[in-house]
Amino acid sequence: MPVAEPKRDARLEARIPRATKALCETAAAIQGRTLTDFVVNSVVEAAQRVVHASELSELTQRDKVAFVEALLHPPAPNARLRKAAARHAQVFGR
Repeated sequence: MPVAEPKRDARLEARIPRATKALCETAAAIQGRTLTDFVVNSVVEAAQRVVHASELSELTQRDKVAFVEALLHPPAPNARLRKAAARHAQVFGR
């Protein structure tokens, strides 16, 4: 079953220098796309990279905070960790 394309009901306009438009038209022609398709896809790819980088940055900051909190306030060892430590001591000695 074919996937339905999202409804195209919003416009995006920009005033650009003629040389920029010509460059984009050339690139679109090289890829066998319309200018609109080339520009929209290029903008979407750039936007996805920016959002992804931002999400990684946020995740990295949260991870740093979680890491420092774990160092400053480590949780008490649970039964599985105590059992693993005992086995390690038994196998490798102290």
